[in-house]
Amino acid sequence: MRSLPTQVWQLMVAYALMMAGTSLMVLIAGIIGTQFAPSPGLATLPVALTIVGLAASTLPTGKLLNRFGRRRIFLAYGFLAVVAALLAAQSLQQADFLMFCVAATMIGWSAAAGHQYRFAAMESVPLEMATKATSVLLFGGILAAFVGPEIAVYGQYLLAVDFAGSFLLLAGVYALGVVLISFYHDNGVAAREQALNGRPLREIVRSPVIIVAVSASVLGYGVMSFVMTAGPVSMHEHAGHSMQATKLVLQSHIIAMYLPSLVYPWLYSRLGFKGMMWSGVAAMLVCLVIALTNTQFLHYWLAMVILGIGWNFLFLSGTNLLRYGYREEERFKVQSFNDFVVFSVQGLASLGSGWLLFQWGWDGLIYATVPMVGVFALLAWHQRAAFAVKR
Repeated sequence: MRSLPTQVWQLMVAYALMMAGTSLMVLIAGIIGTQFAPSPGLATLPVALTIVGLAASTLPTGKLLNRFGRRRIFLAYGFLAVVAALLAAQSLQQADFLMFCVAATMIGWSAAAGHQYRFAAMESVPLEMATKATSVLLFGGILAAFVGPEIAVYGQYLLAVDFAGSFLLLAGVYALGVVLISFYHDNGVAAREQALNGRPLREIVRSPVIIVAVSASVLGYGVMSFVMTAGPVSMHEHAGHSMQATKLVLQSHIIAMYLPSLVYPWLYSRLGFKGMMWSGVAAMLVCLVIALTNTQFLHYWLAMVILGIGWNFLFLSGTNLLRYGYREEERFKVQSFNDFVVFSVQGLASLGSGWLLFQWGWDGLIYATVPMVGVFALLAWHQRAAFAVKR
């Protein structure tokens, strides 16, 4: 197989830098919320708003990409991320929870461009190399798993107010990402005029391929967000584990989300989309069983690691299967629709996660995720014709 072009590796590093804010927010935004939020039930609101901002931006971002191309939008959203991180630092200095929520939403909005990097990587190579390209791109998340939490903890006491320095460091990381993405060049076609010849979106989304592809990513992100958003708060605030232990679990989870990308192309060549998706479902179920067993450090760690593996199998399978459901001129509208659905569900899961954690506890939250897995299993079985795509 031919080697990947340099641009895919550049996108991988840029992805790591631009996604560092997400891992940082997951680790400390809920903890910050317990200090500044008007009520305990709103403690995870900033985390949820990060996802809501991402979901809300997907459709507008698709239209902007179609009009201005990837490079311009990637750069514009990179600058927006820098501003958002600086605003978050200022909000903590002023103990302004509302301003922090606005900054969290902006961080999420800017992340919509980062998530488009996977499609940019896929379109930088021939179709037969797309699985390898997206796997390499998502592998950059391992770097994000270290950068985000490390600058969160390192910057905690950098300034007079806890964690304000973390967001100043995040602004610097985002700036590096902007510099790197400035070297990106869109190799795909300019689809603005061709989009007029594409099929209506309502016709495209009826395809079993699109239904299963989107649903796999929805399950991966929905369950992952539901558990991951509540995890640090449950572990640190309720179970009494240290900040260092909580950081280690979160970092391990994010590493587990992306490390399987190294072996995903090999597994996919043997199991196909069907085998990889059902493997993801199995991993999710194992995660839930372990999470319900106990609240010791090992149980949190194992549950979050296996959760990350399940997310990887489902999300990579959904992303790569999606490519078989649309034509080249339809790419922006289908990709933005996919991300809108996926991250809308993730946003709802994040919003509900904090409320359920404080109302039902950790066990109640875990039980609430079981129906999500069951619904996908039934849907995948009903739409199993999607797995017959020619690879």
